[in-house]
Amino acid sequence: MRVLHIVTGLASGGAERQLQLLLRHLPAHQHCEVAALTNPGAVATALRAEGVTVHHLAMRGNRDLGALPRLVRLIRAGRYDLVHTHLYRAQLYGRTAARLAGVRTVISTEHSLHAGVIEGRPVTRGVKGLYLAAERLGTTTVAVSRQVAQTLHAWGVPPARIELIPNGIDAARYHRPDAARAADRARLRAELGLRPDNWVIGGVGRLVPGKRFHVLVEALAQLDAAARLVLVGDGPERAALERRAGELGVRERLLFTGERDDVPELLAVLDVLAAPSTEETFGLGVLEGLAAGLPVRHSACPALDELPPTAAPQARRIPSDAAAYAAALRDLRHLNDHSTDPLPRPPAVGHYDIVRVAAALGALYDRLAAA
Repeated sequence: MRVLHIVTGLASGGAERQLQLLLRHLPAHQHCEVAALTNPGAVATALRAEGVTVHHLAMRGNRDLGALPRLVRLIRAGRYDLVHTHLYRAQLYGRTAARLAGVRTVISTEHSLHAGVIEGRPVTRGVKGLYLAAERLGTTTVAVSRQVAQTLHAWGVPPARIELIPNGIDAARYHRPDAARAADRARLRAELGLRPDNWVIGGVGRLVPGKRFHVLVEALAQLDAAARLVLVGDGPERAALERRAGELGVRERLLFTGERDDVPELLAVLDVLAAPSTEETFGLGVLEGLAAGLPVRHSACPALDELPPTAAPQARRIPSDAAAYAAALRDLRHLNDHSTDPLPRPPAVGHYDIVRVAAALGALYDRLAAA
């Protein structure tokens, strides 16, 4: 089976990294290639290094209609059995191009959809209308959580056209032997200029308004001087976060790592993972923190909402405001002040293991292609 994944871009975002993970674990008989409409960034480089063919459509903007015939020609030349689209712009152009090219099976994954927000942007009448028109050109839409599936249904997508297949995490990569984890912790703490007595709070993700990392900066100002905040990722909010930290007198206690490829190792630096976003459609970062053996304090994680509390006892949901985070972090530090040992891996990590998720997606490909 020949499969073409079409994605808006391949910078280092959650949907893009999820695609990279899936391609590593899909069944061997499903030969996958990737087409990026624009911005073939860090994930494109990584995919090519792993032997995946990546095509670049060189799209100049949302209204670059010349990309459509280029995409149709690519699909026809590749003789793909199935097209799978990811992210809004790729869904519009990819579904249309696949149908024009004569592909019968067209799947789309909806990674980030709320009632009034799609991929962090407000949903206008025009955006919703285009989305639903393109959806009718597809075969099936994959929702990464029940919350996304419910939103799709509320928008008018028939339940029979929705498949629930969650995001996955590379559980094996986050399982670090104790000696290796301790070595990573010592090495990376030294690299970041952290002292042994620092109690380190971490946030992981794009530095964008929706992640609400300013809540952690403001909570840091309410904690004692030994506390540090490490933000793993990059984005347009970095300057604003630096300014806010300066206003609160904690700039020297805030560290930015930028984009990193060694996040599983870097998590060993942390004593707690904090995730104050209220706009998550899955909560991948929360699960990665749990897989790394960290206690987690979060404000939204649909992936955990779908499981019983016993699936992740070390995760606790709290309101997304600075006072609530400061209080929760202070209490956690009091409980775990002298412990650096990882917590036991909770059942939620196994439930969302990428091996299990990729097998479910591969089975969907086979079923739809045979229909």
